[in-house]
Amino acid sequence: MTFSVAAIDPESGMAGCVITSSSICVASRCAFARSGTGVALTQNVTNPDLGPAALDALAAGTAPQDILQSFHELDPGLQWRQLGILNMQDEKAMFSGEHALGIHAMASGKNCLALGNLLANDGVPQAMVDYFESSDDVFPLRLIKALQAGLAAGGEMGPVQSAGVLIYADPKWPVIDLRVDWHEEPLTELETLWNLYEPQMSPYIVRAKNPAESESFGVPGDE
Repeated sequence: MTFSVAAIDPESGMAGCVITSSSICVASRCAFARSGTGVALTQNVTNPDLGPAALDALAAGTAPQDILQSFHELDPGLQWRQLGILNMQDEKAMFSGEHALGIHAMASGKNCLALGNLLANDGVPQAMVDYFESSDDVFPLRLIKALQAGLAAGGEMGPVQSAGVLIYADPKWPVIDLRVDWHEEPLTELETLWNLYEPQMSPYIVRAKNPAESESFGVPGDE
């Protein structure tokens, strides 16, 4: 009931992921990233603790495959999970446990990986990777549209109702953290939110780094 993409952009230094599900609040439980470190996805009977644990290990220099191996001891329920781990050097690890739900599949490409469970068909992750690799959109939009490509390829067996995109760059806080919950068309709405946020993203970063150079949007109470 979930499919997702994790990716890095060496040119901008961005690292992030995009995810959708029939379950509410999917991005808060399944999507994790960190500046200068990489991305972790944990889904399918999710254990959210594995996301921060993977990022901590990446930050310490542990290879994704070694992190995945350590999770077999860390989490006795690992065979119910689906995991993706990607560092800033494009080293990656993916896992689908023997109890993963329904049709489940994984795919990887240059600077990206994709996962899904309870899918309509096993080609959905590859469709997302293919789009991401072939697109020349800006990185956040590439991720969102890659997810849309997964939906167009069949998506999951039921309707998706939540989605989110989480991206880190140079700041230690997420430069993009947009979520849509309990919506009939969450992927369309997610792109709409990105289009609204895109012109504001850089000014918010400037405010944090150099407030004297920041611009005001003229909105009362604007932060």
